Amino acid sequence: MVRHRLLIVLLAVALCSVIVLNSALAQTREYHLGQEWVKIWINSDGSIDLFYNISLTLDSGPDINYILVGQPKGDFTIGNDSAIDQYGNALQTKDGSSGSDFKVQVSLNSPLAAGQTVWFTVMTNVGHMIYEDNETNVGMLFKPTWWSEATVTDLRVLIVLPNGVQPNQVGTAEIFWDGILPEAEGQWAVFWEKKNLVPDQKYEFGVSFPKGYTSFEQKATGLAAFFNEYGSWLAIFFVLLAIIIIVVVVVRKKGYSMPKISMETLGMRRGLTAVEASYLLDMKPPMIVTEILYSLLQKRAVWVESTKPSIKLKIMEAFKNKKGTDETPLRYYEIDFLDALKENGTLDEEKLAGTIMYLRDAVEEKMRGYNRNDTVDYYRQIAAKAWEQVEGAGTPDLASNAYDEQLLWLFLDPNYKTRTETAFQDRIFQPNPMWFWYWYGYQQYHPNPTYRPNIETPMQSGKAPSIPGADFANNIAKSVENTSNSIVVNMEKFANAILPFSSAKASHEPAHENADCVCACATCACACACVSCACACAGGGVGIKGDGLKP
Repeated sequence: MVRHRLLIVLLAVALCSVIVLNSALAQTREYHLGQEWVKIWINSDGSIDLFYNISLTLDSGPDINYILVGQPKGDFTIGNDSAIDQYGNALQTKDGSSGSDFKVQVSLNSPLAAGQTVWFTVMTNVGHMIYEDNETNVGMLFKPTWWSEATVTDLRVLIVLPNGVQPNQVGTAEIFWDGILPEAEGQWAVFWEKKNLVPDQKYEFGVSFPKGYTSFEQKATGLAAFFNEYGSWLAIFFVLLAIIIIVVVVVRKKGYSMPKISMETLGMRRGLTAVEASYLLDMKPPMIVTEILYSLLQKRAVWVESTKPSIKLKIMEAFKNKKGTDETPLRYYEIDFLDALKENGTLDEEKLAGTIMYLRDAVEEKMRGYNRNDTVDYYRQIAAKAWEQVEGAGTPDLASNAYDEQLLWLFLDPNYKTRTETAFQDRIFQPNPMWFWYWYGYQQYHPNPTYRPNIETPMQSGKAPSIPGADFANNIAKSVENTSNSIVVNMEKFANAILPFSSAKASHEPAHENADCVCACATCACACACVSCACACAGGGVGIKGDGLKP
C-alpha cells in the first residue's frame, strides 16, 4: 500500500514537472538580427564613441520590451536621448550593468510582439580604450556583439581613425579589412563586413596606428600582464566549458524542444517587385535607381525636366505629398527616392544611397528562410516570360503595349537592348501619349524629337507618331544608359555613401538607436603585435521584467 502511494506521488511529481517544463519551453523566444552595424570613432583622449545600429525580429515567443547592449568596460557614458527607434521615438536608457558585466538597457517604445521587427540605434562614449601596442604603435581591438540564440544576417564594423592617421600607417588584427575609405574632416575609416553569422559566432576587429594621435594606456605588468597574455586562453577554456554545459542541458531537453527553421526550407520567394528582384539579380546601384525612376515615370509621379549635368526632376501635383494616390500608391523605395529630391529637383547622393540600402535590407529580410538560388531562377523566368509576351505579340500595337506593361521586368535581362532590336526589327513601335517613361527618353536623348506630349494632359496631345523599331531600340538603350550614368552629379560620392553609416561626425552622447539583445566587446590592441590589455566582454539580453526567462 505504501509502495502504491509512493508510486502515485512520484508519478504526480513527474507529471507536474513535465507540465512545468513544457510550459517553460512554450515560452522560449525565437529571434534573429537582420543587421548589426557598428561605427566607432577613436577620439584624441583615448576614448571611443560607440554607435550600434541594429534591427531585430521576434519570430515567436513572449513579447520583448527591453534590450541589453553590452559595453567594453564600466567607464562608459550614456547621453541624453541616446537611443532612437525607426519611428523617431526617443527610447529610455539606463545603466544595466551587474558587477563586471557592463550593459546599457534600452527600453522599447512598445512591446515587440512575435512577427514584428524593431530597428534602433544607441550610442555611448567609452573611456580608456586605446592601449600601447609596442614601442611605436597604439591600438584598439573590438569584438562586436554576438548572439547565443540568434543568427545575424549582416554584420558591419566601421572604425574611424584619429585625424591625421594615413592609410599606409594603419595595421589591422587577424581579419584584414574589406576596405579603407575617406571620412569627414580628413579622417580615414577601416571597414569590415560579414554575412550570415550563426548563433554565438564571434569576430574580432582591430586597428593599430602610430603613437602621438591619441592618449593611451601603458602596457600592464605583473599579474595584469599575465592575464593579458593568457586571458584569451582562459576565456576560451571557460567558453568551451560553458558550451559543454549548454550542450548537455540541450541534449537532455531535446525531447521537449520546439522545432526551429534554420535553413532555407521555404523554396522560392514569390511576390517581389521587379525593382526588388533587380537587387537579387545583382544589378548595380545606378541601374536599380534608374529602375525606380522609370517606375515613377510609369506612374506619372515625376517628370524629367533636364539631364545635364545630372537629372533634374519635377514631382507631379498629385504626388507632391510623396505618398501617392488611392489609385496609384507609391512603394517604399519610390517614397524614399522622392525624399532624396532636393528643392532644385536634383538628387541628394547620400539620401539616394540610403534608398538603395533600405531596399537591400528589405529584400534580405523578405528572403529570410527562402532559397536564394531558386528565387533568382524564378525571377529570371519571369523576365524571360515577359520577353516572350513582347516577342510573341501579333501586331505592333500589341507588342508596344506588352513592352510598356512589362517594362521593368524586361530590364532584368542584361541583353534588353539586343532583344528590343530583335523584337521590333521588322515592325514599328507605337507609343501611347500616357507613357511618360518613353517620352522622357524620347525628348531628352532623341537627336530630333518630333512630338512633345502635354505632360499635364497627355491624352489631349493627339496620336503619337509611330517609331521605326531600330530607332526605338537605340533610343531606349541610350536613355537607360545615360540615365544610369547621370542619375547624380557625383557618382563616386553616391557609391561611397552606400555604407552602413553616414559620414557625419558623431557626438559623445547617444545619437539614435535601439537594440534587442546585444553583447559588445572592445579591447585594446592591434596589428601583427601583442597588446597588453584584457577584454571584459558584457553579455546582452532581451525580455520583459518579471517574465522569469533568462535574457
